[in-house]
Amino acid sequence: MDANQSFNLPFYVKATILLVGLFAFISMLYIAQDIIVPLIFSVMIAVLLHPIVNFFVRKRMNRVFAIVFTLFLTILITASLAALIFRQASIFLETWPVLVDKFSAMFSDFTHWGSRYFDLNQWKVNRWVKDTKTESLTMSGAELGQTMFAVGNGIMVMLLIPVYVFILLYYNKLLIEFIHRVFASSEQKRVSQIISETKTVIQRYLAGLVIEGIIVALLNIAALFVLGIEYAILLGIIGALLNVIPYIGGLVAVALPMAVALATKSSGMYAFYVLGIYYIIQLIDNNLIVPLIVSSKVKINALFAIIVVFAGNALWGISGMFLSIPLLAIVKVIFDHIEPLKPWGFLLGDAMPENPKIHPIIKKIKSKIK
Repeated sequence: MDANQSFNLPFYVKATILLVGLFAFISMLYIAQDIIVPLIFSVMIAVLLHPIVNFFVRKRMNRVFAIVFTLFLTILITASLAALIFRQASIFLETWPVLVDKFSAMFSDFTHWGSRYFDLNQWKVNRWVKDTKTESLTMSGAELGQTMFAVGNGIMVMLLIPVYVFILLYYNKLLIEFIHRVFASSEQKRVSQIISETKTVIQRYLAGLVIEGIIVALLNIAALFVLGIEYAILLGIIGALLNVIPYIGGLVAVALPMAVALATKSSGMYAFYVLGIYYIIQLIDNNLIVPLIVSSKVKINALFAIIVVFAGNALWGISGMFLSIPLLAIVKVIFDHIEPLKPWGFLLGDAMPENPKIHPIIKKIKSKIK
């Protein structure tokens, strides 16, 4: 065989190698999630804070002090928001048993009505409600241990992320130079484009999400206050945070205040009022806030957005749901700059082809029919 002749493998062999490699790669991401997830969060935060650090450096502040000061402001704002949520959540937890009692009474009335029109055994349903209520108010030792472990792990990650962010911001030029040296000199222009567009995507996406979250939270809180729904601040902030998760988060965000409205209000119409106002807020968010604030050069179609959200949840849990969309946007940027992968980048996008190319054979058949 000629040494210069390319070695072509059958399609099923290529597909098998690709699937095995993909399985190994996903397994590594799952096994090393405690290392990878905080690092990805740190990279995105570092990219977001990089312009702020450069602003202070241009004001003749020492780079180390600029990084520390920027991190201090970020931590202060984040801690203030966390303290507000924690305070509201503690108030909510104090009244949780009362809400459970009200839900139980409502469900009992509903089963009593349903038992007269459907073939339901009301005693069994009431028994199930009673057992569920007891389980919701108690926590086993194993569950308590798992919760404490998850809280401890979360605290360690929260303490580790600022350290990662500081190091990434400090060694920013070193890391970028390393990426350039990995590739050949002929690819430097393409590498620079990919790095530049990736930074732009992350900065626009994350900064836009922060502004969007503030606006949506204020709209949610104002709407719930007008309706007189309890825990308006907590529900409004949670709704804004869940809104970050495409499509799925919005459904959960409206379900929570509707449930609270059913449990705390005398009329069930308040739940429909919440649904209507949240629908209006979603229209404002999708048609006004997102196009103006969360605008990005990279657009992901709805199909793959939903798929990666579920995949991110299966791989890394809640963190994976939040990271799925920006990571997919970065992948699309890379695909769009690599010739063999451009079709996959096109598939991930939402740009519909205006004049699809017609196969010559089909075109000939159509001409004969005419």
